[in-house]
Amino acid sequence: MSTGSAHAADESSAADAPEVASAEEAAPRARRGRPGYDRAQVLEIAVRLFNEQGYDATSVSSLATALGLSKAALYHHFTSKEQILEIALDDALGGLESVLDGALADEGTAATRLVTVIAGAVRVLTSKLPQVTLLLRVHGNSEIERAALERRRIFDQRVAHLVGQAQREGALRRDIRPSVTTRLMFGMINSIIEWYRPAHTSLTPEELVDDVTRVIFDGLRAR
Repeated sequence: MSTGSAHAADESSAADAPEVASAEEAAPRARRGRPGYDRAQVLEIAVRLFNEQGYDATSVSSLATALGLSKAALYHHFTSKEQILEIALDDALGGLESVLDGALADEGTAATRLVTVIAGAVRVLTSKLPQVTLLLRVHGNSEIERAALERRRIFDQRVAHLVGQAQREGALRRDIRPSVTTRLMFGMINSIIEWYRPAHTSLTPEELVDDVTRVIFDGLRAR
């Protein structure tokens, strides 16, 4: 066979051979209009919208639109808007309850454990600011919200009991009822959600912890 014939045969074989896709072409293409959000990102954006617009005013349609997802794609991550709310509220409450459980399990005076609770609550608030903000804005309009409010009530009762112990130890002044003291302390802590913006302040979470505990306990400590 001549060189020319061989060259033609090679070209013919190459033309008949199946086309091999590049690695980029072989990879599955991302679906257009469906950003690659994971479950945590969907939750984060949903909580932000709940805080900005109000939970009741945020529909599944508006949430899907904000995410650039279809409702079906949104339901791939969560079964309902209510499930998103429940998870976010549980995250906030679970953080606070964990702080309290840890403090109560420690040895030491009630006053020392109370300081641990207050400092821990401020840390939870700063680390879970969107979730705690949502928790503090629920009104009990659904079973999920009512359950969250009940957990908050039990938390406050447990802290008030610790305040009473610290009063009986003589560490705190006794002329203010424990329940009122607890409400005043957490009224101060909860107000942080209205003004604390980590991205726009040089105040660190630990500096905030120090400031809050100084204000609370310098005003309450028995003299």
